[in-house]
Amino acid sequence: MIVIKSLNNFFFRIANSFPDLNLKLKQAGMKDNPEEFIKKTFFTSFYMTTGLIIFLIAVFSKFKFLAFMSALIFPLLFIGMFFYFVKLPDVKIIKKRKSIDKEVVYAGRFLIVEMESGVLLYDAMANVVKSYKEIGKAFKDILNSIDLGTSIEAALNEAIEYTPSPDFRRLLWQIINALRTGSDVSESLKSVIDQITREQIIEIKTYAKKLNPLAMFYMIIAVILPSLGITMLIVLSSFISLELSLPMLVGIAVLIGLLQLIFFVVIKSSRPAVSV
Repeated sequence: MIVIKSLNNFFFRIANSFPDLNLKLKQAGMKDNPEEFIKKTFFTSFYMTTGLIIFLIAVFSKFKFLAFMSALIFPLLFIGMFFYFVKLPDVKIIKKRKSIDKEVVYAGRFLIVEMESGVLLYDAMANVVKSYKEIGKAFKDILNSIDLGTSIEAALNEAIEYTPSPDFRRLLWQIINALRTGSDVSESLKSVIDQITREQIIEIKTYAKKLNPLAMFYMIIAVILPSLGITMLIVLSSFISLELSLPMLVGIAVLIGLLQLIFFVVIKSSRPAVSV
């Protein structure tokens, strides 16, 4: 009992060292509170580190020094694993933001068409829930809060606080301002949607400019240099009696594959999350 209480206090202190963790968990859509998330992360890191160390010791069992060194790196490996998994909410936030940004323009236009057709704001948001996956989840939370007795403005303000998308936040702010001033919500949304659309077009043009040099570097580093390098290596091996063993060729192939994977990740990550 004392041990469990001490562990809970330990996890509570670690959670307090990450002041933005609670907000990040809510923005990522994760149901855990900070203490539960830190606890899960701690034990996941411990189990994975233990498994990896046991594997390394088994691999280097014939080399006692390497096996001993594998056991010594346990604390460093555990800390690295822990901080890696702590970043999981950030990864989910980025993924969620990109998914929302892809839908925000179309969902905004959908709201405009619905309200210009005489549909009430509540019903228009309910229709968005049925038509759009990621933004639909946000509007579903808003509608659930309203159904529980929260005012529309309070529910929208709560969604603004927890959404990871700046564009979606601006859309919700525009709805709140229109409700406060009593102006037409559809007309207010038109201006912000037009602005978001223009910004997304600029992002696409900027990405197109970045893509050309990236493609050039990819062709040089990941295609031309490996091809010429392997050809020259084969030619040189016949002159200097260099033996090209199978492990060496496999290592070269793995290295080329890693280079191509790095370029793929860089190109994919730099792609703007827009759809206009």
